[in-house]
Amino acid sequence: MKRTLLPLNGLRVLDAAARHLSFTRAADELAVTPAAVGQQIRALEDTLGVVLFRRTAKGLELTPEGRSGLDALRAGFLHFEEAVRAMQAQQSSKTLTIVAPRDFTAKWLAKRLSDYARTDPELHFHLLSADDELDFTQANLDLAIRLADGPGEYEGVKIADGAFVTVGLLGVTDSWIGWPGCPVDDRPATLGVADAGLAIDAAANGFGRASVPVLLAEADIASGRVEALDEPVPSPLAYWLVAPTPQWRQKKVKALVAALTA
Repeated sequence: MKRTLLPLNGLRVLDAAARHLSFTRAADELAVTPAAVGQQIRALEDTLGVVLFRRTAKGLELTPEGRSGLDALRAGFLHFEEAVRAMQAQQSSKTLTIVAPRDFTAKWLAKRLSDYARTDPELHFHLLSADDELDFTQANLDLAIRLADGPGEYEGVKIADGAFVTVGLLGVTDSWIGWPGCPVDDRPATLGVADAGLAIDAAANGFGRASVPVLLAEADIASGRVEALDEPVPSPLAYWLVAPTPQWRQKKVKALVAALTA
């Protein structure tokens, strides 16, 4: 059913003027001028087709038409306030739904979320695998992580500057391991895998060498599982934390972004 477009500003002014029976005191409450209150009331009267106030020798008084709707109007404002409080209450929720590439979660994100979770026992996370198209509304997402050259249409911040490094085992085959999104290279891949994380794992198992994001390879290089076979090469592609503005402004999202970029 199509709903009537309500003149909410005018109804708010009506409520204030009816309580005070004074345009001046209503204006003080609403932080506007008495003339603005009068204009809103006249516009509301035109919209509704009724007279709401009359001036008498004793001052301003409500007409029967104006008085008849006040109880329902005030009950409606209370419902609006309850609705707003209910929506704001979600700000106190500490459950975060995050979408990220599978290899990024395995190689970088999971450990840091685990560390962050230990700072607050009320924190809970839902981790989803990244799809080609992000739909924050449908998936009820709070934050997404993607390998890109910028935040695109979202708010966002880089986790670190983009760079790629070739990893493998010294003295092992020079065969090339390819994965979707791998920097363009004229060497034919002798092994293709689904993502950079699997490319690192394949290199660690002696399948050859692979060019992968430095951020994903850091832990495996530090542990000696693979070796860096060249110096990191800067890249416009970097891992970005992104979200639409409403999600980005949530306290829980701000706190997580600060933790992941510290």
